[in-house]
Amino acid sequence: MNNISPSNRILALIAAALMVSAYFTPLWQISLWAPQYPEGLNMKIWIDRLSGDIEIINGVNHYIGMKHIGVEMFPEFTYLIYVFGFIIGFGILTAAIAKRWALYTFFVMIVLLGIGVLTDMYLWGYDYGHNLDQTAAIKVPGMAYQPPLIGYKELLNFLAYSGPDTGGWILGVSALLLTVAVFTEWRKKRNCLPSENQIQ
Repeated sequence: MNNISPSNRILALIAAALMVSAYFTPLWQISLWAPQYPEGLNMKIWIDRLSGDIEIINGVNHYIGMKHIGVEMFPEFTYLIYVFGFIIGFGILTAAIAKRWALYTFFVMIVLLGIGVLTDMYLWGYDYGHNLDQTAAIKVPGMAYQPPLIGYKELLNFLAYSGPDTGGWILGVSALLLTVAVFTEWRKKRNCLPSENQIQ
């Protein structure tokens, strides 16, 4: 049979429903701490906008020649809402038709989305931290200011952190539930295959 189990239909539906959180919660965050900012500076990245202490961060980074952070730096904001919408819709369709190929396709979509977002974040961080204004007031030869993709990193007198925010963690749960559904379906299909002795 190519139909998925009722429990995995529910997991697929929950995974799709959890992805809706991307429209209402920040997906990623970048934070900075320094002696002059012990409370920290925080930038939150949503599906279609930025929020947080962006202007203060821009003011600090201006002295070392980093680009001005703004929505215009992220063309992804113009289409991510549609990418998420399509994947959510496909997840709901998967639960409705209960076909194994649809579940696998839904899983691949989420994996590719995750890889694409992380790759995009890395490339943005690399450009932001390496392409500096040579006329900046403060220049440290050989120094780059690329923020970490995930985790902590020291940048001059700042400690930088980058990682998932509320929406990112919820999407992680969504991916985990779908992984469970895919694994159980794969194992069920494998157990249904005729063994070598049965074939003989």
